[in-house]
Amino acid sequence: AAVAALELLPLGKTQSPESLLDIAARKVAEKWPFQRVEERFERIPEPVQRRIVYWSFPRSEREICMYSSFNTGAEDPAAAPGGGG
Repeated sequence: AAVAALELLPLGKTQSPESLLDIAARKVAEKWPFQRVEERFERIPEPVQRRIVYWSFPRSEREICMYSSFNTGAEDPAAAPGGGG
């Protein structure tokens, strides 16, 4: 019966419950930038910090491309106010 139940799951997708730490860290990362979390709370355990930082980064390739290629509006760094000169 257990083998039959496993066959119903998609290949490579064994189900295990998400940890409470991951659920909480993901929800925090969705709502607040990590800098605000650090400013708000004096002591954050290191494992909690690591999971919040992990969930703060975009998951999809499209989001990664969008955030990694933002433009400041200046084509030439010397043309920007206070830049290059």
